[in-house]
Amino acid sequence: MSLYKKLIIGLLTVVSIQTSKAQEKPNVLVILADDLGYGDLGFTGSKEIFTPNIDKLANNGVVFNNGYVTHPYCGPSRAGLVTGRYQARFGLEINLTNSQFDMYNGLPLSEQTFAKRLHQSGYNTGAIGKWHLGGSDTFHPNNRGFDYFYGFLSGGHSYFPKNVKTHMPLINPKNGKPHYSANEGSYWPLIRNDQAGEFNEYLTTALSKDAAKFIKNSEKPFCLYLAYNAPHLPLEAPKETIEKYSHIKDKKRRTYAAMIDELDQGVGIVIEELKRTGKYDNTLIFFLSDNGGPRKNGEKFASNGNFREGKGSMYEGGCHVPFFLHWPNGNFKIKEFDGLVSALDIAATSVALGKGDVSGHALEGKNLIPYLTGKQKGSPHEALYWRMQDGTAWGVRTPDTKFLKLNKKTAKPELFDMKKDPFESIDIISKNPKKRAEMAKLWNDWNQNNKSNIYLQSGDYQKKRLNMYKKMYEDLEKKAAKKELLKIE
Repeated sequence: MSLYKKLIIGLLTVVSIQTSKAQEKPNVLVILADDLGYGDLGFTGSKEIFTPNIDKLANNGVVFNNGYVTHPYCGPSRAGLVTGRYQARFGLEINLTNSQFDMYNGLPLSEQTFAKRLHQSGYNTGAIGKWHLGGSDTFHPNNRGFDYFYGFLSGGHSYFPKNVKTHMPLINPKNGKPHYSANEGSYWPLIRNDQAGEFNEYLTTALSKDAAKFIKNSEKPFCLYLAYNAPHLPLEAPKETIEKYSHIKDKKRRTYAAMIDELDQGVGIVIEELKRTGKYDNTLIFFLSDNGGPRKNGEKFASNGNFREGKGSMYEGGCHVPFFLHWPNGNFKIKEFDGLVSALDIAATSVALGKGDVSGHALEGKNLIPYLTGKQKGSPHEALYWRMQDGTAWGVRTPDTKFLKLNKKTAKPELFDMKKDPFESIDIISKNPKKRAEMAKLWNDWNQNNKSNIYLQSGDYQKKRLNMYKKMYEDLEKKAAKKELLKIE
């Protein structure tokens, strides 16, 4: 054999080995629902909403019976999930406004996303759906570690193409007052990377098909953050799917159920592509909601099961979410896990398995795999923490106990035995001063490493922005009034 042929064979062998090693890394798929009620999936107990695709994944994976997000509403919860760090560490405790020209209003550049960490390990990274972590180019997903993006940057979006416009009204047509919507941007067209993205069908379906295409086109190990906006408001679903739920009397809940049904169908589209491309067995699939279903203002279209309250609350209904991990190659021996699991663990687990970059700020989650295979015993976390409004509302939970104070003016600290009373029905604070002190110390110690919130809540931001424009033009008018008109001869 000639030296030339030996060199060629040698090079091909090296390439083959490197390719094989690269494919040994698992794919990562994070499926995030939006404002999904804990009790509105089949595997969490629903008898009236049909979710066969999600249920099958849950039943063949590991369900986290104590799975939590880091905040009880959208934006901060997502900030914690994508960075793997408590969002209070970097002062993001509110819903950001979709402000396209504000280069400061977004996920701080000091923070790495889990996609950025995996990208540096050779992963093809993508984000599809809702971003809600900054509307200017500075904070665009393509600049935060995601090779590919298709979706919208704001906190909400209409589900039908016919509702898309080129602007968001600043005046509410119903009352003539400024429009301070947390979903500013709901009318904008979708975005594909730095271009406009086509949107020709029900949004959940469009996102699902795009996710399937991303999976199909990924030749390297991939990391896909599929952040649906379903079943977040507005309540919109195809007529035929709504009719499928005629057994539900409440009209709002009927549409909400149809939205979850469409979400489940979308998950089915993605799973089918994983199987078709042979990537199913080696893909970690995390499924969860960003917070609980909405229960404020008397709304009852979402069900959080037996948990108290919902979105925005420090009670279990706000942060305790449906949450599971599916990974056939993981060879898990258990079907359910009772230890404390956090959305923070998604980044830690993915980066550990994908040999991602661990420089910069330390990840605060835990690699869950040793706990699910039995190599590690106990709970991944000794305690989980929550904070709102710079700590005027807070919560801390250990495997046995939860200590909290709601975000209400009249609220007082409460203490619950989570072993005997997981639905927080009996406040035991008056009889347990020692336990109260222990839990308070846990939270105070954790809070020392936090940062005061550095952003304005969406509504306040928009109000201040309008006032800024108003003052600017009033000042210009005053200056103009003082000037003498130019005279010519």
